[in-house]
Amino acid sequence: MDKPDTVEMGSTGLSLPRIGIGSAPLGGLFYPVDEGEAVSTLRRAVELGANYVDTAPLYGHGRSERLVGRALSSFPRGDFLLSTKIGRILKPVSEPPTSEQFVDLPPLEPVFDFSRDGVMRSLEDSLDRLGLDRVDILYVHDPDEGRSVDHVFSGPDHYRQVMDEALPAMAELRSQGVIDAVGVGMNGWQMLTRFARDGDFDCFLLAGRYTLLDQSSLPELLPLCESKGISVVIGGPYNSGILASDLSHRTTYFYTESPPEVLARAGSIKAVCDRYDVPLKAAALQFCLAHPAVAAVIPGARSVREAEENCAMVRFPVPADLWSELRRAGLIPAEAPTPDE
Repeated sequence: MDKPDTVEMGSTGLSLPRIGIGSAPLGGLFYPVDEGEAVSTLRRAVELGANYVDTAPLYGHGRSERLVGRALSSFPRGDFLLSTKIGRILKPVSEPPTSEQFVDLPPLEPVFDFSRDGVMRSLEDSLDRLGLDRVDILYVHDPDEGRSVDHVFSGPDHYRQVMDEALPAMAELRSQGVIDAVGVGMNGWQMLTRFARDGDFDCFLLAGRYTLLDQSSLPELLPLCESKGISVVIGGPYNSGILASDLSHRTTYFYTESPPEVLARAGSIKAVCDRYDVPLKAAALQFCLAHPAVAAVIPGARSVREAEENCAMVRFPVPADLWSELRRAGLIPAEAPTPDE
């Protein structure tokens, strides 16, 4: 890759590494996590320069934030960037709740709350779990209540409350120096486009909608962010697992079993990568980073080995001919920027 290892995030003063680490897997996403391995994974990522760590109250219902805080406590505060999210308050319950995504949960239930009080309470709780007095980036998390992960856009819509209550509260926190950057993190690009047009945001975390398998944000959202100076962080660059696999076993796409047509398309992309001896992971990460609106990519990792591999993949040499062949085969759009440009 010819792009720099860090990118300035607008006027925030933050210098964002091109690759960070998403900590949802370390909160017990689908499978249990060994806490010692989780801490070692986070520390290794930071040591390798993937020193932007993203977390959220939802991830393991507080477990991810606690592990992130424990891992980062061994580093000087200036050695890492950290983001967490508001929008869900963790309420104590008598029994551990069940979840379709996270396992081994504590007796805490996430409740959506995008009010001003909810912002303040959520951040206060997060800082307590993290053992810190500030975070670098604060995102509004899933203002569509997560419905867009399943391409459902007719569910609850907290857009107005975010604009009227959450955004002013976050701007106040930014002016106080408690946070440096204000953003929104979600799967659906449609609502992010509305936020980009109407609000004063520094960054967006877009999960799974600009990848080798899904470029739905390319025509509208990404050009708008580029024109307005909104930095985009790509979460879920492997589309929840399929692009990080060898496709020989059961794979997941947007957190459910991969549909046959998606698996076939991924197989076609992998066949091109194989002809050039390029790992599918390398193509997946570098494709995301080629768009000028994209500042960073934050693949998840649940082991030291995976963290090391992610850092290696983002620098793996990829021939320009590979991208040309993907274009000719209609596997990536003709208008999608590629690293060779």
